[in-house]
Amino acid sequence: MTEFRRLPLSTGVTLNVALDGPADAPPVILLHGFPESHRTWRVVAPLLRDRFRLVMPDQRGFAGSDRPQEVEAYKAETLVADIFALADALSIDRFALVGHDWGGAIAWAAAIKGDPRLTRLAVVNAPHPVVFQKSLVEDEAQRAASQYITAFRTPGFEQAVERMGFDTFFDKSFAGHVDLAIIPAAERAQYIAEWSQPGGLTAMLNWYRASAVMVPPPGLTVPLPDFLLRAFPRIHVPVLVVWGMRDKALLPVQLDGLDTLVDELAIARLDGVGHFAPWEAGVRVAAVLAPFLGHDAGLGGAP
Repeated sequence: MTEFRRLPLSTGVTLNVALDGPADAPPVILLHGFPESHRTWRVVAPLLRDRFRLVMPDQRGFAGSDRPQEVEAYKAETLVADIFALADALSIDRFALVGHDWGGAIAWAAAIKGDPRLTRLAVVNAPHPVVFQKSLVEDEAQRAASQYITAFRTPGFEQAVERMGFDTFFDKSFAGHVDLAIIPAAERAQYIAEWSQPGGLTAMLNWYRASAVMVPPPGLTVPLPDFLLRAFPRIHVPVLVVWGMRDKALLPVQLDGLDTLVDELAIARLDGVGHFAPWEAGVRVAAVLAPFLGHDAGLGGAP
């Protein structure tokens, strides 16, 4: 039975957190992306709950969690700090981390940080920051696919969404990635209810506005950012990358060069699956996550 708690964190926000699985099982924190919530894992969680203690927060700015309105509240280092503060709030000593989309981006950043509490990393359709930024400069197809980021950063974009209506925004958000017919009406209604909360859309968009990623306009020649020209920290924990190969927002170029940034890397390619793999192909995602997450007998700590 899924349990819900509102947990105040040392980082100054209170998160709505779904908990599932035995309290004494190895803990796994699962991070959703845009424009979702802990419900990203609605298909995956029931297939993992018998073996793991699942911790599934609504990240700051989303759904039932606090929604700071300042862009600065969504800097990457703050979002990473939330994850470790969440572990502290639940008295979790060591944990595996799974992230999709923006949740995966923060999971990558947490692993790069090198905190010894993190033992394993699994990301689902979320790019490593080095590979992503490099592709935005050098790969025209990825640059074109990422122009929505510039739109989301535009001042007043939330007012434009309100004018078009949340139903239309729902269709625009998902129709290009997945058959809308597989999304139940109740799920659609829940998404729209969460997005339309006061300050809800601004908080969600501020994840993009606070990001340091540079998205050049199409056709413009730009140099690589300085951080790509320096040595970048390698990730030393085991990493599993799960990739829906039909993703139209994050192209398979995001898999290129990962082996130079990660000591121990496995990649599971899901043919015929799009960006929202955790619920579009949740059974397949769970099937590759379970053995990877269960491999580390050293996981410990429980809420």
